[in-house]
Amino acid sequence: MKHTVVALVEDKPGVLNRIASLFRRRGFNIDSLAVGTTHEEGISRMTIVIEGNENIADQLEKQLFKLIDVIKVENFTNQNAITRELALIKVKASTQNRREILDILEVFRAQAIDLSTASLVIQIVAHKDTIDALIDNLSRFGILEMVRTGRIAMRRGYTTTTDEVIENFDDSSKFHSQIGRLSNGDFPFVSD
Repeated sequence: MKHTVVALVEDKPGVLNRIASLFRRRGFNIDSLAVGTTHEEGISRMTIVIEGNENIADQLEKQLFKLIDVIKVENFTNQNAITRELALIKVKASTQNRREILDILEVFRAQAIDLSTASLVIQIVAHKDTIDALIDNLSRFGILEMVRTGRIAMRRGYTTTTDEVIENFDDSSKFHSQIGRLSNGDFPFVSD
């Protein structure tokens, strides 16, 4: 089963490296990873998709939350959430088959965003299964190139992932600096 985990992290250099190192050390395989800024200055949002059982997802949440730069971790797998991916697909398109390709795009609510004499670039923002189905339908024309983003997710309704986080964000930074912890999670001294 694939698990979607969202982590709010401090927007600082090295955070992605520390999280990737955690995955490497624990032997987790990342199915997809999408990182971007949020509407709050200083906070980025990571959406991580991993494959495994419920124990792996719980272990991942706990391990992520131990990292100094991680503010909040939430598992979206069993929540009422909206998930989307973006794909850009370049397909062979001649004058003979171009109309057929455009008809397929209409069914999938995809857009043609670039047109040349021999190819067509398509953009689709949809659920993973919809993108997979579009790719299956386009493969007979000849896919020249494709790029996909990782999954992003947001909870439905009024509740947000950042509800209580923003108020406590400065408090956690103050706490870590008061005990002498550096931004990378280490203490500024080495014990014997």
